[in-house]
Amino acid sequence: MGEDSESPKINHSFLRDYVTEADVISTVEFNQTGDLLATGDKGGRVVIFQRETESKGESEELGESGEYNVYSTFQSHEPDFDYLKSLEIEEKINKIRWLPQQNAAHFLLSTNDKTIKLWKVSERDKRPEGYNLKDEEGRIKDISTVTSLRVPVLKPTDLMVEVRPRRIFANGHTYHVNSISVNSDGETYLSADDLRINMWHLDITDRSFNIVDIKPANMEDLTEVITAAEFHPHHCQLFVYSSSKGTLRLCDMRESALCDKHSKIFEEPEDPGNRSFFSEIISSVSDVKFSHSGRYLLTRDYLTVKVWDLNMEKGPVETYQVHEYLRSKLCSLYENDCIFDKFECVWNSTDSVIMTGAYNSFFRMFDRETGRGVTLEAWRENSKPRAVLRTRRVYTGGRRRRGDVGVDSLDFTKKILHMAWHPAENIIAIATCNRVMQ
Repeated sequence: MGEDSESPKINHSFLRDYVTEADVISTVEFNQTGDLLATGDKGGRVVIFQRETESKGESEELGESGEYNVYSTFQSHEPDFDYLKSLEIEEKINKIRWLPQQNAAHFLLSTNDKTIKLWKVSERDKRPEGYNLKDEEGRIKDISTVTSLRVPVLKPTDLMVEVRPRRIFANGHTYHVNSISVNSDGETYLSADDLRINMWHLDITDRSFNIVDIKPANMEDLTEVITAAEFHPHHCQLFVYSSSKGTLRLCDMRESALCDKHSKIFEEPEDPGNRSFFSEIISSVSDVKFSHSGRYLLTRDYLTVKVWDLNMEKGPVETYQVHEYLRSKLCSLYENDCIFDKFECVWNSTDSVIMTGAYNSFFRMFDRETGRGVTLEAWRENSKPRAVLRTRRVYTGGRRRRGDVGVDSLDFTKKILHMAWHPAENIIAIATCNRVMQ
């Protein structure tokens, strides 16, 4: 995956020309098969894209991947107000997670800062006709006019996609929810805020079980907060959570009901020579992901992405520099609040390549076998079907090539924060402002 290697291809992009704050995408997630892609935005909407069946068949012959088109759109959350604390609750969708498919319908969880909702997505292409007690318009008949009994029949109709809320999980968090993760048992999931992690049963909405609580008796003693949490992909008793201090804690629910005491802690010793005012800020972990095999952890802090082995707690086994050239710009990035941006990271389907975002509409891919990385650009021309992604390079000194971008020329308003990788194929979804690119 070097600078001169062939670029990944992109199939399609979905965009609106007029951009408002509510249109900005805040989360992206493929389902387990990769045939559906869900996005959430700051306006509380969820848009589901479906991979075209015909395109998929043709693509297998051509060696290309099928295109995704809008399947359904619905309003997941509305603005709310906490009267007890006199705080507005934004409708922004923080996370979306799909549940394993059990039947023809699909289920997904979506959350804003406070409330988690379970949605059922189903198709209907038939409608019942021939009721005995209702007329064709659905009005109740006079029983005295019913002289015979009919057997209702199902008649074909235009395909309709129905999205209905099945559960609402509220009042479980005092602070802002930053993570939700579905357990491998298919029955429970966890939700995490700044100080607590709760475990829920999908059928029980009025109570949850607190499994992590790091809130001190005196809030003045608070030294770190929870930034992300995720269940192990295969072992339902294991989960991991990251902190603003850059540490990872692996917890085993078999050891204790309340997992305040971790089973393992992963952290990298700080280099005293690099200690600065910004050290704690840039070491904060913004995202953590288990590998598909369950053997490794992938984390992202401000400047690097790291791979950790569950059997080695003393430090990461791999470290990749995402944009080390920004280290000299930390002061200005602190002043414009960019230093607090929370970038996500993802694995490919075989755990051999990792991906994370950067600025100037750039994102980075790293080949774990060779250790080489490539910088790619998600730009507007990629909205054309089967357009090839452009490789870019940030000029930091030495010989300057044509097309190189200087550090001072980077646009920090164009940031790639949210992304997803198809669970089986080399298809990626990149959120750039109000559009998703595959």
